[in-house]
Amino acid sequence: MSAANAALRVAFAPQCGACAAPLASPIDGCVCPRCWTAIEPPPHVTWPAGIITSAAAGGDYAGSLRQIVHAFKYDGRRSLAAPLAGLMRERGHQILADAAWVVPVPLHPWRRVRRGFNQAGDLAKNLGLPVATILWRRRLTAVQAGLTAAQRHRNVRDAFAVSPFASQRRLSAVRGTIVVLIDDVRTTGATLHACAGILASIGVRDVRALTVAVRAHESGGSNP
Repeated sequence: MSAANAALRVAFAPQCGACAAPLASPIDGCVCPRCWTAIEPPPHVTWPAGIITSAAAGGDYAGSLRQIVHAFKYDGRRSLAAPLAGLMRERGHQILADAAWVVPVPLHPWRRVRRGFNQAGDLAKNLGLPVATILWRRRLTAVQAGLTAAQRHRNVRDAFAVSPFASQRRLSAVRGTIVVLIDDVRTTGATLHACAGILASIGVRDVRALTVAVRAHESGGSNP
């Protein structure tokens, strides 16, 4: 293993996907141990009363976790899905404990093609529960970053629907169960709230939310 790491360092000089420092052990992943250990615990962010009954996150959307999420989401470091999901399982074990399904927040098809993957889908596949891809983003919304809470809610209003590819058998299986919505970052809660409304409309009994990160400075709700 030491020889393999040395060979990789010499041949490719790989850098940490978060801090850009040289990786001492590239075989162990594209983010260095220092960045993983620097992740701050998730702050307490009040969830507004509504359809979603409880929510959790892996950590604070700041510092190293912010950089790791960016590497995963925008740089295509899909190998980060498994360790990030591990962080979500650790911090969100009560959210997942008695749930029947995880449902990833969907990307618009055009954005999905451009990015090459749906980060929420990759996370959901690594959480150890059945994945129900039953939601559909039916219009291309503006990027949520930089918008106020009110603008975010308007931006995603009527943006989601039941997927046209979801079978009646799958929809029937989800009805009456506990479902956990999965996304990367929770900021104002606009996206998660919009998705939760669709799940409630098809008869899901309890909707929860689990994300990799939550913004510490936002207190009026919580997701991009």
